[in-house]
Amino acid sequence: MRITQKAVALTSLQGLNRNLDTFGKLQEQLTSGRLINAPSDSPTGTNKAMQIRSEQAAVEQFARNISDADSWLSITDSTLQNMLEVTRRVRDLTVQGASTGNSSEASRRALATEVASLRESLLGLANTTIQGRPVFGGVTTGTTAYSDAGAYQGIGGADVLRRVSFTEEVRVDLTGPEVFGPAGADLFAVVARIADDLVDDPAALDQGLVDLDAVMERMLGGVADVGARAARVEREQQINTDLALRLETQLGEVENVDLPGTIMRLQMQQVGYQAALQATAKAISPTLMEYLR
Repeated sequence: MRITQKAVALTSLQGLNRNLDTFGKLQEQLTSGRLINAPSDSPTGTNKAMQIRSEQAAVEQFARNISDADSWLSITDSTLQNMLEVTRRVRDLTVQGASTGNSSEASRRALATEVASLRESLLGLANTTIQGRPVFGGVTTGTTAYSDAGAYQGIGGADVLRRVSFTEEVRVDLTGPEVFGPAGADLFAVVARIADDLVDDPAALDQGLVDLDAVMERMLGGVADVGARAARVEREQQINTDLALRLETQLGEVENVDLPGTIMRLQMQQVGYQAALQATAKAISPTLMEYLR
């Protein structure tokens, strides 16, 4: 088989172009710091990178959900703690009114006035909101959980949930009836009766204390429930942070270049390209005299 000068030239140029293309890709990788600059660079790597980025997007959403859940639970806990302090003051006043049967009517009215004022404070705290939604209102779209008269205006039956991982959801709310008692036996009705009994029927204050203690026990249970959920959210936050770091590492292994290795390969490719140029220059005679020589 006769090898013509044209065949030698074409083969040499094709080899040079392949070397130059490889050299250019290495330069692009070194400049961008990425192994994959186009899907064609590595279809398998591109697919894996897309999967990792999809998981990263989900983890970022979980982080936002965890932050929202933490805020909701923190506000719920602090509100309940404040309400318990106010309720304890109501209890102290009730005990004072029940233990001073011979006190004057003016003294009992003063106690009743303070209890009524504390009831207003309790209603205000019960209507605490987060992002415009009442904390104890359930899934209601309204702005208050309780009316001025103490009637529950929220919507129960559907929990407010936040997804904090691929497999976990956490409830972040407590409805008013759950933590303050059912209508007629709730905190606000009990405190209202105590305020009335301080003036009209001091003998009924003993039953008022029993009812108030029952409501306080329910509230303490709510505080414990919120605390357990907050601890769970905190654990999920640490897990989510670890997962985000692990995904970032995996993405770097797929996309990022090995800087020292890439520099070495680039230098080797440059040496190889220069050697190919020299060899091609000798193989392809530029003039008739060079060919004859």
